Amino acid sequence: MIPVKGHEGQKIAVLGLGRSGLATALALTAGGAEPLCWDDSPEARAKAEGLGLSLTDLTRAGVFDGVSALVVSPGIPHLYPAPNKVIARAMEAGVPVDNDIGLFFRSFATEEFDDFDMAPRVVCVTGSNGKSTTTALIHHILTHAQRPTQMAGNIGRGVLDLDPAIDGEVIVLELSSYQTDLARALTPDIAVFTNLSPDHLDRHGGMGGYFAAKRRLFAEGGPDRAVIGVDEVEGRYLANQLAQGPQDDRVIRISSGQKLESFGWSVFARKGFLAEWRRGKQVASVDLRGMGGLPGAHNHQNACAAYAACRSLGLAPKVIETALHSFAGLPHRSQTVGERGGVRFVNDSKATNVDSAAKALQAFPRIRWIAGGMGKDGGIAALAPHLGSVVKAYLIGHSARDFALQLGDTPHEICETMSRAVTRAAAEAGPGEVVLLAPAAASFDQYANFEKRGEDFTEQVRIVLAG
Repeated sequence: MIPVKGHEGQKIAVLGLGRSGLATALALTAGGAEPLCWDDSPEARAKAEGLGLSLTDLTRAGVFDGVSALVVSPGIPHLYPAPNKVIARAMEAGVPVDNDIGLFFRSFATEEFDDFDMAPRVVCVTGSNGKSTTTALIHHILTHAQRPTQMAGNIGRGVLDLDPAIDGEVIVLELSSYQTDLARALTPDIAVFTNLSPDHLDRHGGMGGYFAAKRRLFAEGGPDRAVIGVDEVEGRYLANQLAQGPQDDRVIRISSGQKLESFGWSVFARKGFLAEWRRGKQVASVDLRGMGGLPGAHNHQNACAAYAACRSLGLAPKVIETALHSFAGLPHRSQTVGERGGVRFVNDSKATNVDSAAKALQAFPRIRWIAGGMGKDGGIAALAPHLGSVVKAYLIGHSARDFALQLGDTPHEICETMSRAVTRAAAEAGPGEVVLLAPAAASFDQYANFEKRGEDFTEQVRIVLAG
């Protein structure tokens, strides 16, 4: 645990008692503050009480008298589409609103750092797609290189649940737009921006607000090194804003598909090969084609981002390359869950929007595609240019019929359930084909979250393969 600094003897309200909220309350207590905890869920409140935390109904009038700050869990809206009523009341009372990320950055460094041979570093990864894989990949490479490292944030543990850093340790954090938007302190040593595509637009008041939330990671704290994906206009804009000129190697531009040979430092992947260029010369090359945990151009972009971050930390290209080969991938993200008769079954349940589904559809040549769920604005119309690899689509969930109307001439079948979709796809698939779950939709019509959807797909594949 990282005790929170700067709030000794103060009353700090904590709204939301999930993973990050509980860790925040305990870290505040360890730092000498008095957390006033609340959650609308009786189950969450009971869990907090079981940990010895005190509950205070933050919806009561006058509750913020004498309170120094309000710390909010990331899932609770603070601005759009409308502030949560507790947050609105805190802002009306002039009480600063923060989150656990802000507390982490103000509490991470300790006096012990002065005695270390190598100061601990913090690497933060944000973006629309690929940030979980990139975060896990950086952590995997560091572990392979025997560098002390911990991983947290939007993946794994809450940031304040981390152990205090040791000599030379690297903390790797995945940060969502919900987390970067509200944090009152953001000071990473290395910040990574993977890409941007429309998502969470209601929460940020549109695309501009969504990008602005991501941009705060770079603008607020000024990282020593910025790794920026430049395959979208927002990334090119961000790199331009941060760099003093094309040869400024404090900004490492990355791409999947573009040559980036004229900059001070760049890493890009083309036709399955990663290339590192510095000041007009290629200094390293890595063949990504045989890496089972990193299939497709979107994962090659993730590899570029992780490679660039680890090179910034002083790791050698060969060390990084060896670690890339042993990366197995993350559950529900281009995860191979079974094979039979030359047919591969891939779980990409995390492909909850059109952009991430498009990347999955470009990763394999012949696809039996399972899609559907709670569709987002526009459905799957934007996927039309990427349907050439789809042999047949098997549609499930609430949006199955709407998706069918947008598939044009692509063969399809409305299956409704995951069980029927997997059974039908497996029965019709031939050697060299991939049965791919890439829903292009949210899961909430049939599942609690995308993880449960991916677990159901995996279980149905297991049943088919055992039959």
